[in-house]
Amino acid sequence: MHVVIVGAGIGGLALALMLKARGIKCQIYEAAPKIRELGVGINVLPHAIAELAELGLLARLDEVAVRTRELIYANRFGQEIWREPRGVEAGYQVPQFSIHRGHLQGVLRDAVWQRLGRAAVRCGHTFRALTQAEGAVKARFTDATGSRLTVAGDVLVGCDGIHSAVRRQLYPHESGLKWNGVLMWRGATLAKGFLDGRTMIVGGGFNNKLVLYPIGRGKGGKQLINWVVTYRMGDGSNPPPRREDWNRRGVLAEVLPHVARFHTPHVDLVKLVRRAPAFYEYPMADKDPLPRWTHGRVTLLGDAAHPMYPVGSNGASQAILDARCLADHLVSAEHGRAALAAYEAQRLPTTAEIVRNNRQGGPEGVIDEVERRAPDGFSDIDDVLSHGKREAIVKGYAQLAGFAKEQVNKARRARGSKAAGEVGSARTRKPR
Repeated sequence: MHVVIVGAGIGGLALALMLKARGIKCQIYEAAPKIRELGVGINVLPHAIAELAELGLLARLDEVAVRTRELIYANRFGQEIWREPRGVEAGYQVPQFSIHRGHLQGVLRDAVWQRLGRAAVRCGHTFRALTQAEGAVKARFTDATGSRLTVAGDVLVGCDGIHSAVRRQLYPHESGLKWNGVLMWRGATLAKGFLDGRTMIVGGGFNNKLVLYPIGRGKGGKQLINWVVTYRMGDGSNPPPRREDWNRRGVLAEVLPHVARFHTPHVDLVKLVRRAPAFYEYPMADKDPLPRWTHGRVTLLGDAAHPMYPVGSNGASQAILDARCLADHLVSAEHGRAALAAYEAQRLPTTAEIVRNNRQGGPEGVIDEVERRAPDGFSDIDDVLSHGKREAIVKGYAQLAGFAKEQVNKARRARGSKAAGEVGSARTRKPR
């Protein structure tokens, strides 16, 4: 079997590594002239890290990421709403990582180069069209000079992100992205660490949110602190002010008034934002879940299949889970079309439900609810929203998205993961 992968993002690279581990040939075609480590911070949850650990990548991730130890939800005044341990400290067999998105992509890219060879990733090739015939799928690409290239494979997987060209061919009349009225600014600043240097803070409420967490270690004892500020500027009935783009530079004068709405005793937020060498702005958008991803020998994966709001740390994680699921079906199914159908049947309903839940706030719905009930702060959080109700919001989302501790640990035990030895040795290293 030969798999054509369109897109060398996190999902496409993870899929290539999963296929290589199962003895399946593949080739990646990427539109960008080279894979650059772009973006800002993301969190990768234990259920996805378990898959990367199985690929032998845990030690490398430890070199470039931070093992998240704790999560704190707070209101805009810095009053604590919910606090819980994360990763290994919460009893998982694998950690949760806070990491620069580009560094994660770099780890996966380097592993693909080492295991499949540099020729396995062909950059500068833009997908144009596909055709299917009995026994094969053909894809046409153009390079930077305009030259055409047609390649054939047993199956083709569109891993080309939120603006997927493969998805556009499968659904040429799709209505497109849906904006919820929220504008986001994301940046990373080298600064003095806060708390234990491994804590994530999510604060605010329905109209404004703040996210803070370290994603790497810098010089002089400083850390690279990832920050996100959001502002709900409408109900989404009008189009967003600018096209969704991870790499659009933000404007300081536009974001500072929203930063000033927050307070946390742990960080000087205005200084943090001002000192960012660059930060980025884009509207929070997703797409309605599709009725199906698979059309014969073609399917979708990651953001191409199920773009979702960046809520609950699930975008990259779900792409990695897609890759594992698809690779397993491709190696075990009788033929490629059956594998793609089985993959879709397993993954589409789950991710569609996550997309819908994220629209309601996901686990961050707990701070939305507290703000509705106590917009000016509180004396006792239990008088506003009981512990049981707060737990139901946060833990219910973990169960839905598949990263509840019992789910992750049970899956690893059932697999008899060969990565268990690596995890054990990695625990002896000093956490970062």
